[in-house]
Amino acid sequence: MADHSAIEWTDATWNPVTGCTKITAGCDNCYAARFSERFRGVPGHPFENGFDLTLRPERVDQPLRWRRGRMIFVNSMSDLFHKAIPKEFIDQVFETMETADWHTYQVLTKRSPRLRDYLKGRYADRAPPSHIWTGVSVEDRKGAARVEHLRDSPSAVRFLSVEPLIGPVGDIDLSGIHWVIAGGESGPNARVMHIDWAREIRDACRDQDVPFFFKQWGGYRPKSGGRELDGREWSEWPQSRQVAG
Repeated sequence: MADHSAIEWTDATWNPVTGCTKITAGCDNCYAARFSERFRGVPGHPFENGFDLTLRPERVDQPLRWRRGRMIFVNSMSDLFHKAIPKEFIDQVFETMETADWHTYQVLTKRSPRLRDYLKGRYADRAPPSHIWTGVSVEDRKGAARVEHLRDSPSAVRFLSVEPLIGPVGDIDLSGIHWVIAGGESGPNARVMHIDWAREIRDACRDQDVPFFFKQWGGYRPKSGGRELDGREWSEWPQSRQVAG
């Protein structure tokens, strides 16, 4: 668990699972895989096994030890809804989030059908907690189905992470979506994000009254291009945001 995160839209990260497998073009230059694989084979290192999917049960209760409220990005180094993660383990993660309710959690996935089905089962007879936000990654127009799956999921706050933005998303229906993050790719093989793609998303948010957060232009380093879009920074948040104490 990292108490301080360089990610602009969160305060901390919590990784009860690490490692993943690539399933879309947005995964091609995954920062988490690139970082993890640097340490493959290093005895005793947390990433001794590189980016192989690894359950870390010793980390499941970490948020309970943090008494000051934080915005926590869940599994920044994995995907909680990967098909190889047992439902029982996902249950444990959600039980911790529900218990440590002084934090706000941001759960982000590309496996949107499993997210939808899990949430429908878990919250079939009760309201989803307001402090657990769920989102899906969308890198271009091919991710439209993930938005539909998210819209069909019981969640207090639904958000889109449109990053790395590697193509236009086209006309996007944001009904039932409470927040949109957009940003370009970073790293040695970063693909260029065209300004019209970013404007398209921003304008859709403005037209449909959805808060818009522009994270970065990207480049070789995350901060290479700054955060301004058309002369200003966009750092809007959902109205239900819980401010860390």
